[in-house]
Amino acid sequence: MRRPAAGRRPPNATRRRLWIMAILYVSSLMYMLFQGGRTPVMLFCIFNGLILYLILGYWSGIRRISGTRKAIARGPAAAPGLPGVAGSDSRLLAAGETLQVQLQFRLPGIYPVPYVLVMERLERNGGTAIPFEVSFVPNVKRAGIAEYETPPLRRGLYRFLPTVCITKDIFGFIEHTGSFHEEGSFSVRPRTITLYGWDRIRRGAKGHFSHAAEPRSSRETTQINGIREFMPGDRLSRIHWGATAKTGQWKSKEFEREALPRTIVLLDAYRSADAGAAERFETAVSAAASLFEHGMRRGTSMGLWCSSAIPTALKARSGGDQLHRAMQLLTEVDNNGSDKLAQAILRADPILDQGSMALLVTDAPLEEIRQAMNWLSRRNLNPVCIRVLASNHPLAASSQHEFIAVGAIYVIRSLEELPAALEGREVAADAGS
Repeated sequence: MRRPAAGRRPPNATRRRLWIMAILYVSSLMYMLFQGGRTPVMLFCIFNGLILYLILGYWSGIRRISGTRKAIARGPAAAPGLPGVAGSDSRLLAAGETLQVQLQFRLPGIYPVPYVLVMERLERNGGTAIPFEVSFVPNVKRAGIAEYETPPLRRGLYRFLPTVCITKDIFGFIEHTGSFHEEGSFSVRPRTITLYGWDRIRRGAKGHFSHAAEPRSSRETTQINGIREFMPGDRLSRIHWGATAKTGQWKSKEFEREALPRTIVLLDAYRSADAGAAERFETAVSAAASLFEHGMRRGTSMGLWCSSAIPTALKARSGGDQLHRAMQLLTEVDNNGSDKLAQAILRADPILDQGSMALLVTDAPLEEIRQAMNWLSRRNLNPVCIRVLASNHPLAASSQHEFIAVGAIYVIRSLEELPAALEGREVAADAGS
């Protein structure tokens, strides 16, 4: 049974109870000494038996309690594997999913324990902790199971803090506490959405150097570079029959290219004082993760840069490890950058290869976007901007050609709008917004 998380009983309450017991005991003793007779003696013996029972509770075994934890991801996007949690079925969590946690306990000793109150805390990003409070009744073998489910989790790194177990006597006078700590940590990755039909990320490299890069990126060698999902239009000779038979899904061979088209995802992480800045940043992170994942699936050499307080950067590369590293960075990143977009983008220069495509994801005003895209264009890159607006912000129906001339601007208010926007809607909000 899960209860609302609550703190332990204040020390003053326990001290008050002990004082009441001491007063009652002294009163019964004085009653026996001065009154005499069978009733005072029986009352004094009963008090002594109760005190003996309460003292024996110290050796109830709660101080040496042990347990194990099993965690299972719950959610439609949960993929097999939750590394870092002992006893888990190893699932990867995405933002918005929940975690089902099962705790198995074992109490040493033989002293009867009526119930055990379990207090668990889940810490996010080394800061705030989410408390949980559940209880269980030990069986005849002095074992028990407690379960709880987390609320939808935000993107970030999580770890379990020491588990505190509390039990009391049947009268509720004295509280006995024990704890154990089983290491467990996991990450909640940003949400992603599948992008269909947007091939610009593969053919969008333009500029002074595109005439040399594009022909080589379109030619494949005979060296197999791995296996990928089957795509409509693949020739029969590309199908990997062994992988198809093993997985039950169509798989195609991936061949190395003479050169890969390069795309850099630039994420703006400026710390804004707006009320909805945190929500817009989460949408921007999810959009950046979706674009990066889409580019890797399309055989593009992808890079990543973020303007957080400690700038993070990944040079454009291909391969599964690159996607894993990018997802780790996007899981940990926070909107704590001190420089606005126009100034922060200058620090991305070391990883910007000429002739590459620059995908700018930001919620900055249009004037800052104009300056950043102009600078990227002068660096011989092909800039494209994904601008994130508030969820209640109206979208303009017309596009502004001055921005389209430098590079396309796609406006979204939520992650779900990203596929539709990339498939053809290129708009810019009013300049005064």
